[in-house]
Amino acid sequence: MDFGILVPIIGVSIPVVALLRRPFCSWLALKERRMEMEAGMAAEKAAQYAAKTERLEQRVAVLERILTDRSLHLGDEIERLRDRPVN
Repeated sequence: MDFGILVPIIGVSIPVVALLRRPFCSWLALKERRMEMEAGMAAEKAAQYAAKTERLEQRVAVLERILTDRSLHLGDEIERLRDRPVN
């Protein structure tokens, strides 16, 4: 194995890696901050969807109560009409 060519390659690689380390770390930090911001926005959006879903569930419950109440009264009215004598 010829180590004669390996020494200059390593000698040049070390400063290049040292020079590229800082921009790479800055890029990683930027990506991390961006991901944290996106996660925060996603959490906020999820909370908004949850609140909207809760409001819709409450409205559906009110509609179900209205329908159920009317159905009970409607059933009573139909029974009263059946019991009435026909002229």
